[in-house]
Amino acid sequence: MIHPAQKQSARIYHKAYVYLTCGPDLLVFSEPDHPEVGLQVPGGTLDPGESYLQGARREFEEETGLSLDIAIESFADQDHFFEDVPRCLTGLHRRRHFHGQVRVKPAHDWEHFETSPSTGGAPIRFRLFWVNLFSGDALTETRFFEGFGAQLETLRTRMEGQINGRH
Repeated sequence: MIHPAQKQSARIYHKAYVYLTCGPDLLVFSEPDHPEVGLQVPGGTLDPGESYLQGARREFEEETGLSLDIAIESFADQDHFFEDVPRCLTGLHRRRHFHGQVRVKPAHDWEHFETSPSTGGAPIRFRLFWVNLFSGDALTETRFFEGFGAQLETLRTRMEGQINGRH
């Protein structure tokens, strides 16, 4: 266990993530070569001098292979501390979460490689797919890796009016 004073002096990493939806569905990915890692959303570490918005767009493209040519809006901030998590940078991850919506899914599922992981090393294979946020077996926070699911209820609340207004 880490002492609170150590957390305060820990290295801070600025991160940006994109929660992309199409109707009630959220784009997520898993890592087939690391099945122990839970679901994630596209995003990652900002480059020096990069804004959260710029980083979100760049990371989305790097991790999905898709360009993000839609408006995205910040909807939540989160501080998450990593210690002794394989393939993760130890320290405080200051996260900004963005939401964007598309009318048509670019694909139902696909694989893509992250060629420049923030921790270095070999490319990471991602399997990207869509999950329904409102179905009877909707995802729970615990299926996500290291706090990514903490935003699900905020996202669902944000989307409820939009989803219900379409029907």
